[in-house]
Amino acid sequence: EKNMIDFSFTEEQELFRKATREWAQKHLPLEAVREMDRTGKPPKGLFKAMGDQGLIIMTAPEEHGGIGADWITACLAAEELAYADISCAIPVDFLLHSSWGYVVDKYASDEVRDKFIRPAIKGEGFVGIATTESGGGSDIGGLRTVAKKEGNDWILNGEKMYISGTEEVQQMGGGYWVTARTSPPPSPSAMHKGITGFFVPIKAPGVEVTKRFDDVGRMGISTGGFSLKNVRIPDSYRLGNVGDGFYPTMEGFDGARILIAATCLGAARRCMEIGMDYIKQRKAFGQPIGKFEGIQFELADDWTELEAARSLVYRTAWMDDERYKHNKFSALEVTKYIAACKLKVPPLAMHIAEHVMIWMGAYGYSQECPIDMAWRGIMSYCVGAEGALNIQRIVIGRELLGKDFIPYK
Repeated sequence: EKNMIDFSFTEEQELFRKATREWAQKHLPLEAVREMDRTGKPPKGLFKAMGDQGLIIMTAPEEHGGIGADWITACLAAEELAYADISCAIPVDFLLHSSWGYVVDKYASDEVRDKFIRPAIKGEGFVGIATTESGGGSDIGGLRTVAKKEGNDWILNGEKMYISGTEEVQQMGGGYWVTARTSPPPSPSAMHKGITGFFVPIKAPGVEVTKRFDDVGRMGISTGGFSLKNVRIPDSYRLGNVGDGFYPTMEGFDGARILIAATCLGAARRCMEIGMDYIKQRKAFGQPIGKFEGIQFELADDWTELEAARSLVYRTAWMDDERYKHNKFSALEVTKYIAACKLKVPPLAMHIAEHVMIWMGAYGYSQECPIDMAWRGIMSYCVGAEGALNIQRIVIGRELLGKDFIPYK
């Protein structure tokens, strides 16, 4: 007899979680994470080890070299990687590949797939997203990069900014999902039309990495910008249909946002466990400080919020799987819930890290304690990575009230 609701993971998913946790704890102990945070360099051989473990572009189908992981399984991996690497650097690499690598693979020609996706899956290449420009990132329709057809090639000109992995991609090879305008928008209210996706190799002539940013956190993955000056790429490097690039780009953002939420679950859970161990041991006025209601009640509230957030994230991942496998939900219905995950979980996780730092006092504010890495890393998801928080509110409001209530139209 089938239950109406079953919140359990499958046996296969539980085994995968256990294997991923053991792998992550072995390869990313907190000492190694702190060293990565100080040097900006991941542990040697880590990406190859991730590839061997099936953790890179794991969402790609098996016939393309991936393991065909569903979104629940990908969320489990993101959560366990962030539980180990609370700085969130390696989880960024993971989610970039499992979301943007997934859409590149889905819309790419066999030529691009064989040349860039298959090596990346083995940990021998990098695939990322480059939509953000100096004028902003959340407004995809407002991009200024242009692509013009010339024979069977496209000529791209523009500049991308605040792009993850610009150092890694130069070292490992690979490239980016790049959005460019291929025709003017038909009207000011249809800025999303006339945009096309392309795969642009970082080593294509005319691509120049122009800037490196010193981020506040996530030190183990670089951030930079690159210019495109008369970059010529063949039409076989186009991703999806001409003029329809907005929708697959949004598909990539959906995948990235649900994995960001799962990442924040893992980092917050680790912070909370570290904090609980501390407040059980640390004494004030002759008692463990965990006995004081000012701390114990905050812990209770945080745990409750985190459990609610976890339920939202995995229910949304389940919806996403049902959408892809059985067309059970519309894309926009799933997008609404994914936006809720991106809106809810990063600020919650940041506040949990903040609360734990304050429980720990002077020790929590020192780099003897690992919590600062989580607080700084999670902040990136609050300030705008894969879409600002207010963009998520606009998405949710649009789906609740209808398109007539979109503020920019």
